[in-house]
Amino acid sequence: MRLLALAATVAVAALSAACGANGQDAPPPAGAALETRPANGASQRPAFAGQTRAPGVRTETAMAHSVVASGLEHPWGLALLPDGRWLVTERPGRLRIITAEGVTGEPVAGLPAVDARGQGGLLDVAVGPTFGQDRLIYWSYAEPREGGNATSVARGRLSGDGARVENVQVIFRAVPVYDGDKHFGSSLAFDGAGHLFVTLGERSDRPMRPQAQDLGSHMGKVIRINADGSVPRDNPFVGRAGALPEIWSLGHRNVQGAAVAPDGALWTMEHGTRGGDELNRPEGGRNYGWPVIAYGVEYSGGPINEGVTAREGMEQPVYYWDPVIAPGGMTFYDGAMFPGWRGNLLVAGLKEKHIARLVLEGGRVVGEERLMTDLGERVRDVAVGPDGAVWAITDEQNGKLVRLAAS
Repeated sequence: MRLLALAATVAVAALSAACGANGQDAPPPAGAALETRPANGASQRPAFAGQTRAPGVRTETAMAHSVVASGLEHPWGLALLPDGRWLVTERPGRLRIITAEGVTGEPVAGLPAVDARGQGGLLDVAVGPTFGQDRLIYWSYAEPREGGNATSVARGRLSGDGARVENVQVIFRAVPVYDGDKHFGSSLAFDGAGHLFVTLGERSDRPMRPQAQDLGSHMGKVIRINADGSVPRDNPFVGRAGALPEIWSLGHRNVQGAAVAPDGALWTMEHGTRGGDELNRPEGGRNYGWPVIAYGVEYSGGPINEGVTAREGMEQPVYYWDPVIAPGGMTFYDGAMFPGWRGNLLVAGLKEKHIARLVLEGGRVVGEERLMTDLGERVRDVAVGPDGAVWAITDEQNGKLVRLAAS
């Protein structure tokens, strides 16, 4: 049995000129952009002021992180149970329950098999909106199927002792099946009415990219279903010939973060290539452009398709990064510990190994801060605990559950 190491001490990193005492990047001069590296899309210009390179901001409250649990194998999804424990997925196919003190349970039994090649495996997890009555939890995963794999969503009843899930139902299966190992998505987010948003990638490979624009494919889409997998009658493409009725929005590349704002709007985070990570606010029936328009360049350095960043009938991102941070999960901050953050977005950064705090005003990003830069690990998902502390998981072979709190 694999041992899970627990740590209860505050992680203290050696501070450098680039890192402040709170594990934050040192702020730039007032009003200056936080990002100063050259853009990959050097000739590209934002569509409106503030769409990229927001001014740096800084939290003055002292804070520090503590490693609560370690020994997790590439954790992906993080969700808070009503009793204060955490559900944590591991990509090889394990779901664990971890207490706030770091006691890590054995894998929860009863989950279906996953295809864990590449970026696949067990992905996000969410606690159902009626958990108090039915104990239903939901998870997304790369499902092995005849001819390849695709993203699926299942739900099941978490037993009272947390040892297993029962009455498992697959409530959504993305189509078409494809034999690949990239861009499965897939974040889960419930809105206040009980609809479940599911984010999906377009599977990355060049032959699959055009499917992000194809309404007969789930690839590169945001999906909206009811909690039982049925299709809401007011979905934008219901009744349209040749369109899959689960589709909410199209033209996405690889959406791995989703959160519902206090006003009920869905926000998502999307991976770009070399440049072009996007923050979007997907609205029903709208086209977000991939692969026709995009910021950044191909991994090889050349332009993406025609190299254009705007086209009539296609939506612009609210915000984009170039160079990328490789965004994972995200959450809106609503806690008491950092009252100045309320309404801000917290975004997990994989490549740049930090949590990005985005200050929003009027639906735009007006400030950006990099938190927990001293941890030095790929941050995969982020959530807010009952007391307002920020919790995160790191996507490493020795992955960790970390708590960031005022000190």
